[in-house]
Amino acid sequence: MHPFEIELSVTTQDIELELRGTTSVLWSEFLLNPRRLRGSDFLMRWSQGVWSEKRLIDAINRTDDFFAIPYGPSGTAPTDDVRLFELYFERLEKAGLGKIKRPDLLLFSIKEKPFVDGFVKHLGGIEELPFINEKKLKPIIQKAIIAIECENSLWVADKMPAYGQSLKPQKRLNGKLGLTKNAVLPTVIIKEEDRIPLKSWQKSNKINIHIWHVFFDRAYGISLNEIERLLKEDFIKPPEQTFQAPGGATTKKIIYKIYYHYAYPLGISTETPKLVPDYIQDKNGHILPYVKFEGGALQLAEEAYILLKSLDI
Repeated sequence: MHPFEIELSVTTQDIELELRGTTSVLWSEFLLNPRRLRGSDFLMRWSQGVWSEKRLIDAINRTDDFFAIPYGPSGTAPTDDVRLFELYFERLEKAGLGKIKRPDLLLFSIKEKPFVDGFVKHLGGIEELPFINEKKLKPIIQKAIIAIECENSLWVADKMPAYGQSLKPQKRLNGKLGLTKNAVLPTVIIKEEDRIPLKSWQKSNKINIHIWHVFFDRAYGISLNEIERLLKEDFIKPPEQTFQAPGGATTKKIIYKIYYHYAYPLGISTETPKLVPDYIQDKNGHILPYVKFEGGALQLAEEAYILLKSLDI
């Protein structure tokens, strides 16, 4: 599957928006290559991911002690035009870098900002980082406090039915604490196909990776090392889920859902984002509407700030 389609893949459970009176739109009818963008869910997925990463970067950069930069391909891709977004992944694919997995963000102590800014400028800017061999990026990687993999969900966390419920011994977990299999609550997710390369990146660069998951109203974080412990000790059982790509292809993937009870509070929304209408238009005037995210603000939680200070040594 092409990296563009992997990036925009959505679990079939999350495909909820159906526009009556529209048909599948051949991507070949647009100005790009012959793939299909079959529904507004995929455009919303793109907009949602862009929005959540911006909220995290803004939250970190508003502190006096830390700053973050986008590092992985999705984090440095164009953010205001889905066509430019796809062309960006075309360029990655042509460069042979489309399937390389890097964390989405790098987080630094503010004292490293002059060096990092100068180094990145010398390389041609943030948007060029995914196209540069990682060996050349070692000087800034080694300055990072942690690396961050970003996830997001279209849920108001504290409105989810099982939010606030205590973990209880579960038979399916051999008596370990958990909730019923179908409980709906905030979780920090990581796909098995991401977990393996992220573990490899962490080992080779000796920089710990944390998974930061943004909901509509709050965010949670957990280290990859802690996830590995929970999996090794069978606190989390991996369900298999079906993902659908914009072109219609479906794949089965193992995905781990870590109860928010095991994560640390990362941030709370201080400004609600707006959901505004937008659309893309093909060369024949065919309109495909979708809803995108604008605005909003996330304030870094005290627990997360204390954690980052403890790592900044």
